[in-house]
Amino acid sequence: MSDIIFGTDGWRAGIAEEYTFDNVRRCTQGFADYIRETYPGEVSRGVVIGGDKRFLSENFAAAAAEVLAANGVPVHFCGGGVPTPIISFGVTHAKALGAINITASHNPPGDNGFKVRDPNGGAIDPEGLKAIESKIPPDISGVKRMPFDEAEKAGLIKRYNPLPAYDARIRSLVDLERIKDAGFKVLVDNMWGNGSGHLTRLIGGGKTQIIEIHAERNPIFPEMKRPEPISPNVDAGLAKARELGADVVCIMDGDADRCGLGDENGQFINQLRVYGLLAMYLLDIRGERGAIIKTLSTTSMLEKLGARFGVPVINTGVGFKYVAPAMMKHDGLIGGEESGGFAFRGHVPERDGILANLYLLDMMCRTGKKPSELLHRLFTLVGGPHYYDRIDTRLRDDEMEEAARARLDGPAPETLGGLKVTGKDTTDGYKFGLEDGGWLLVRFSGTEPLIRVYGETMHADRMQAILADGMKAAGLG
Repeated sequence: MSDIIFGTDGWRAGIAEEYTFDNVRRCTQGFADYIRETYPGEVSRGVVIGGDKRFLSENFAAAAAEVLAANGVPVHFCGGGVPTPIISFGVTHAKALGAINITASHNPPGDNGFKVRDPNGGAIDPEGLKAIESKIPPDISGVKRMPFDEAEKAGLIKRYNPLPAYDARIRSLVDLERIKDAGFKVLVDNMWGNGSGHLTRLIGGGKTQIIEIHAERNPIFPEMKRPEPISPNVDAGLAKARELGADVVCIMDGDADRCGLGDENGQFINQLRVYGLLAMYLLDIRGERGAIIKTLSTTSMLEKLGARFGVPVINTGVGFKYVAPAMMKHDGLIGGEESGGFAFRGHVPERDGILANLYLLDMMCRTGKKPSELLHRLFTLVGGPHYYDRIDTRLRDDEMEEAARARLDGPAPETLGGLKVTGKDTTDGYKFGLEDGGWLLVRFSGTEPLIRVYGETMHADRMQAILADGMKAAGLG
């Protein structure tokens, strides 16, 4: 059987290819051994298990529960269709030792995945993931298993609904009644995922009108390539918003841990700008203070906001396996990444697309401004507009990756897009600083066979040239 390696956020693979019931059971056995070794006197606290709305996710979740039960690890079983942030919150509410989340997040329809979480509900750090990997048995013969019904009767699997406690937490963080009474017309694009119904439940029933689309379970993900809140996946939802005259578009990815935003004109606001808006909301509008945690692929607007409001900005590698520990270490006010995932102080150190969208709506309430006007306010604070784009290229084979790495390991280019390169950072990928304060990053995905070239600049007319030069630097142009 194949080796199982945890990438940026768990293990993901094609269903019925590498992602099989036997391999899910192997993963779970490794996690069970890790739990028993790491928390020897606390195993009775158990582990939360849930999953998304992809093919067979609830069945894979049940298979994982059977393995934990056979190893004497109690299971708080949520079943399928549960948002990632609610599963993570459930860990803290149930006082569990961690979670298994069956989800491939934003990946294409044919994939599924296996995420693990720590007792804080956040991503397990890289050292912990390596420990789990080392304990995964080489084949199914090393896996223990107890039938689900038998484990339920023995009390080792118990049905668990974290939703009421999660809702209470959300109400403590944001004034839902104010949003209900605002009279907004809100279009919610759920991307056929786990976020369906949650914003309607939390802020529906008042003057604000909530219109949900792509809300049914459909793991083929029609009208988009994948449930990832970037173009072209958001285009159908934005078109619907323009047709209906929505005031704002709230977008969530397949497992509802990521946030996307469309303005009152049905124009997409990219995820780096959303991070800037959320940081501005907390610092400038709510007047809170605390560290900003960001990955290397996230906007330089955060450094400018940090300097303006006197708060530290901590850069990490890409992925919440780096962001979550940093949130805990620095008592982060907000933590986030380029993909549109954001975590907040007072909650769990996990991306929460539901809460992020509620905070954006609350910002509209508090300021009386439309999304485009809020974006203008942000640009005023950071010295002007910042432009971002990304190109993903599929890796054909290992040789293609090796050739790209060899080129990137060489001397940095003198210029990118006509802008002088000011430095090179190889903390996670290959990041080149630019003279305007912008950057270009070339990085190999930790979840898919992709090489990503992304960048940010204050020169809109240079963005594509910067990316093109980045592609050439990696031997892709």
